[in-house]
Amino acid sequence: MRITVLGSSAGGGFPQWNCNCRNCAGLRHGSVRAVARTQSSIFVRPDDGDDGVDGILFNASPDILEQIRSDPVLQPGRARRDTAIAGVVLIDGQIDHSTGLLMLRERASPLPLWCTDPVAEDLNQGHPILRVLSHFCGVERRRIAADGSPFEIPGVPGVSLRAYALSSKAAPYSPHREAPVPGDNIGVLMTDTASGRSAFYAPGLGEITPPLFDTMCGADAVLVDGTFWTDDEMRALGLSKKTAREIGHLPQSGPGGMLEWLDRLPARTRRLLIHVNNTNPILDEDSPERALLHSHGIEVCADKMTIVP
Repeated sequence: MRITVLGSSAGGGFPQWNCNCRNCAGLRHGSVRAVARTQSSIFVRPDDGDDGVDGILFNASPDILEQIRSDPVLQPGRARRDTAIAGVVLIDGQIDHSTGLLMLRERASPLPLWCTDPVAEDLNQGHPILRVLSHFCGVERRRIAADGSPFEIPGVPGVSLRAYALSSKAAPYSPHREAPVPGDNIGVLMTDTASGRSAFYAPGLGEITPPLFDTMCGADAVLVDGTFWTDDEMRALGLSKKTAREIGHLPQSGPGGMLEWLDRLPARTRRLLIHVNNTNPILDEDSPERALLHSHGIEVCADKMTIVP
């Protein structure tokens, strides 16, 4: 199983189009050593050495067309119109994870889409992408049960998936925004059925419960929420009145933060942060926060990174 990081940033990308925080302005002016990032998404396919195999797109960001152009694996060119995307799995219904579905509307057949019932509700009502797509290629929607039961994506042999309900936040246009229900957000355990090696993916994670931590401990790699460094990051910059936890993201630092949880994982587990907000100091490769991550054996995902658990 091979995981390609198509995008590693939180919503808005990095640099964000209208942001002049230290990171965004520093990247533009060359005063901060950092790399640009598109909005978070990964592509998972069997690791058989063949670039012409199909895989699974996890989340369809607004940057999906740029991401496809940047990675020939997603466009194998086997026919006049072709794609290596066998199906799309949505982690949630947020704009930065679902709007890219509209860019895939030129398909000749309905788009295979896996999501939970609450996400399907949001994308039919509050942000009616699925209704819009019905006027183009259409959607073949498959239900995800966020209870840990295994499922597979047809056309992608050898990769088994299990979804788990997470504590985070539904999209602002969701009726569940302040009254969450199971399935608003999920994490997915991906397993290579031949080797038994696995990776856990959760770009939006507000709380780690003991059962969820057990799942993470069983994975060979974890790609988890790297949105904010501190709980008050956005408030301190005057960009929001809400804390990271109130937005649905577990900050890296502080008591009970992501670093403490990742430190408790087995030594063999590869630890990676994804969905990094443009304000997070870890984007600065010379920052003390980045050095601290390195000392804890934690990596920061970058676009085009390849991970083989």
